[in-house]
Amino acid sequence: MPRGPYAKGVAKREEILTTALSVVSEHGFSGASVRELADAVGLTPAGLLHYFGSKDELFIQVLRKRDEVDAARFLPDDSTDVAELPDVWVRLIRHNAEVPGLVALFSRMAAAADDASSPAHDYFAARGAQLRAQMTDALTRLQADGSVTDRVPAELLARMLQALTDGLQLQWLVDPDFDMGSLIEALFELARPADDHVRGRG
Repeated sequence: MPRGPYAKGVAKREEILTTALSVVSEHGFSGASVRELADAVGLTPAGLLHYFGSKDELFIQVLRKRDEVDAARFLPDDSTDVAELPDVWVRLIRHNAEVPGLVALFSRMAAAADDASSPAHDYFAARGAQLRAQMTDALTRLQADGSVTDRVPAELLARMLQALTDGLQLQWLVDPDFDMGSLIEALFELARPADDHVRGRG
């Protein structure tokens, strides 16, 4: 277990991330300048960035913290019935509508991910690959038990779900009156086996 100055540095970094996550969630991305975040944890802007190296790295680490919190709250673990995946994903996307500042932060940092020198590049590349792997595994199991069509490979369905989720958030930032969860529900409905749709019309 870390001790001494290193342990204090780790603890302070965690405090900064937890505080920044709360500030962005409550006050929006525009209300989360480095100075405001520094004030919230009793540091100067330079002192705050000492723990992260740059403003972009700070915000990427805030997104990582968001992922950690959301995964613990929403995403299935090994003990969770995979059949719950559609409902879990809908709850997650509807939760995002409650934290527009984090959605804005995610979308703005995603726009920088095409630059291989940006910390956003590695974050989004690794996050996307991990998410698709998890979703592919879950969708493969749903296909095996007949809950999801096997006419489309599970890996492709996972990419479709990821693309829809990310794209919806961009649209929602401009037009926040529609329900993002309803479109995720529609995708899972379309992914049901064809005979299920036929029985549903009977």
